[in-house]
Amino acid sequence: MTAPPQPLAPEAFAGECLAVARRLLGCHLVRGEVVVRITEVEAYRWPDDSANHCFRGRTPRNAPMFGPPGTAYVYRCYGVHQMLNLVTQPAGEGAAVLIRAAEPVAGHGIIASRRGGRTGPDSLAGPGRLAAALAIDGALNGRSVCAPGELQVCAGRPPERVRCGPRVGIDYAEPAHRDAPWRLAVTDSAWVSHPARFTHEEQR
Repeated sequence: MTAPPQPLAPEAFAGECLAVARRLLGCHLVRGEVVVRITEVEAYRWPDDSANHCFRGRTPRNAPMFGPPGTAYVYRCYGVHQMLNLVTQPAGEGAAVLIRAAEPVAGHGIIASRRGGRTGPDSLAGPGRLAAALAIDGALNGRSVCAPGELQVCAGRPPERVRCGPRVGIDYAEPAHRDAPWRLAVTDSAWVSHPARFTHEEQR
């Protein structure tokens, strides 16, 4: 019998947000029978990132972002879509990685049913679509992803090359932060959103 995958330790999330975002590419999100490989992320850095929900301080909504590392921060965008973020850095520093897209590894039928029968890269390209495929809801907000439970992050196959570009949907942020290449994706994966907006590649 194959041993179940072991979740990443909290220490894996305790580094600087952009560095953790790079390390999360290729990791697996495990929720019941559904497993997906993370293919696209965005870093929301601390303390000076004006696109970060914590930029103006702690509130009841953003409190999970202040840690501990390895906590899920889930919020509803535009009153419709759930957004899954993974908290990084030491407790007390409000930073997190938004999971934007993923590729199915197991549970393909469940994913398709949750996506209205849709399959292929477009079905999981975008954070709202990904959250729907994983049945992410507010009950996971503030939960650890580093212990056996409803959602875990486990090691996977890291990419050889990474695409970089500006983050999506942050027109409210300062220009330097709007343009910063803090959206990262697996170069050889079709399971990404807004592919034309990447500006360059990096060797991992």
